[in-house]
Amino acid sequence: MAKSKELTYSQALNELEKIVSEIEAEEVDVDLLAEKIKRASLLISFCKAKLRTAEDEVKKVLTALDEEQTGEPGTE
Repeated sequence: MAKSKELTYSQALNELEKIVSEIEAEEVDVDLLAEKIKRASLLISFCKAKLRTAEDEVKKVLTALDEEQTGEPGTE
């Protein structure tokens, strides 16, 4: 079944936390362990990408604000 909307950072983090809790509590059946680990790996990559994108956007905004205050273009 296709998802109707894109996964958000918050949703990915919540799912990742659930997987970690299940593994720590030894609630994951051995037959499903590899599947859970693969999913966790994908979620970690997704979250890292979201954080990198947010960091880049914040840097751009801060650079623009600095340029407005100093009247000089920043170096990128």
